[in-house]
Amino acid sequence: MRRALDALRWVVRQVDGQDRWEAYLRRCAAHGHPPVSRAVFERRRADAKAAVPGGRCC
Repeated sequence: MRRALDALRWVVRQVDGQDRWEAYLRRCAAHGHPPVSRAVFERRRADAKAAVPGGRCC
């Protein structure tokens, strides 16, 4: 049961971007940069994905 809950938690964190956000915060702290807000972070990430040709189906 524990493994199933851990797997579910991992999936949710991947889907909602929590892991990427926490990695970004760690990089900012390591380099001494102030982080942007979560909303700005997600907007920039979405813009970067949209800029890649063939990165979207539509």
